[in-house]
Amino acid sequence: MNREMDMAEVSDGKLYGLDDMVKADCAGCEGCHACCTGMGTSVVLDPFDAYRMTAGTGKTFEALLAGPLELNVVDGIILPNLKMAGEEEACSFLDQNGRCRIHAYRPGICRLFPLGRIYGDGGFKYFLQVYECAKETRTKVKVKKWIDMPEPKRYDEFVCTWHYFLKDLERVIGKDTSGQAAKTVSLYLIKQFYLLPYNKEEEFYSQFDERMTGAKRALAGFLAM
Repeated sequence: MNREMDMAEVSDGKLYGLDDMVKADCAGCEGCHACCTGMGTSVVLDPFDAYRMTAGTGKTFEALLAGPLELNVVDGIILPNLKMAGEEEACSFLDQNGRCRIHAYRPGICRLFPLGRIYGDGGFKYFLQVYECAKETRTKVKVKKWIDMPEPKRYDEFVCTWHYFLKDLERVIGKDTSGQAAKTVSLYLIKQFYLLPYNKEEEFYSQFDERMTGAKRALAGFLAM
């Protein structure tokens, strides 16, 4: 999701890598779930989120779309996100005590918070969103420990691949005034990377790489525009 921001106003002015220490540890949040409410459509899911969520819940992605997930337009492309519900506009995966029912396999954006990513030169760096977390007394933790993803370097490579692929598609969609490119690309991405089941017995990244190769071949005509 594209966001215009002044880094000096929202961060501590530092950029972080996986092995850096950052003041992000909320000590289990101690009952707070402020960051799980009022998020609108901003918690967008990537293919790795889909892979882990379907494996963790035992449900198909279609079934999740009928409940706690929904589809919305993100920078011209239709992508899935966590659904907010009820008077509190709370994440649909929160239990009655305000605790996450899918914490072990929660989406990457949730794992990241209160960190964010800033992209450039084909990669990205992490930054600390100093005013976003309601907990004021956070402690330092290594970035890769906080995010808690298996194979963190490979995960970062996946994040970059997916991000810049979407940026290329958004550029093409922006040139098409008919709206047909957006529709074609969105339907293809949802089917190829989300609805098509992943083999839970195989590691994710090789499956993603195969699908990405197929996607670039299938969408070559659009990417060449």
